[in-house]
Formats: sequence, structure tokens, C-alpha cells
Amino acid sequence: QVQLVETGGGLVQPGVSLRLSCAASGSIFSIYSMAWYRQAPGKQREFVATITSGASTNYADSVKGRFTITRDNAKNTVNLQMNNLKPEDTAVYYCNADIRTTITRRSDYWGQGTQVTVSS
Repeated sequence: QVQLVETGGGLVQPGVSLRLSCAASGSIFSIYSMAWYRQAPGKQREFVATITSGASTNYADSVKGRFTITRDNAKNTVNLQMNNLKPEDTAVYYCNADIRTTITRRSDYWGQGTQVTVSS
């Protein structure tokens, strides 16, 4: 069994920073890519950022230059540093990880989500 637990959401004013963290635990053999997605009210879940096990990153155009994704392979964690937050960043943020749990089993896992609200 694998669990992803996100922390760090909250209510902030526009222009400030927030850091999200996600920790993977359980029966983990290895973790490939880790990513963040978000879902705003009434909208579909959208990609935010991803990082490979080798630390290659990719970002959605809407967050490039403001968000930074990092990971700690030894701790099975992934972080999302969000700077200069805007009201349109308001959403539930989900952690995602591509995890191998046995030699023959590899699956996609999701966290429960953490709310980020940007409002003055």
C-alpha cells in the first residue's frame, strides 16, 4: 500500500509565497516521476509541474518563472515552491507519483489534495 500526503496549503494574499510538500510512504520499490496537478472549482484537473528521478523538470506555461518543483529521493518527497501567487492559482493541489511497488507492479498514485486560496 502506498500513500501520498500533501501539506502546506492555505489562504494567502496575492503576491506572497507558499510551499507545498508531498511525502510518499508505504511499500515503495522506486519512484519515477513526481508531479503536481491542480483543480479549480468548476474546472478540470490540470498539470502544474513534474520532476523526474534525475531532477529534470517541466512546468505549465501559467506557472513558469513563479513555481519551482524539487524532490528529495532519499526521503521520497516532492515540493512545490509557489512565488508571486495570483488569484487564478486558487485550486486544490494534488501530488502525483509514478511508483514501482514490486518488480512487476508499477502504478500512478495520487494524494488527497490540499487547498490553496489566493485572495485579498
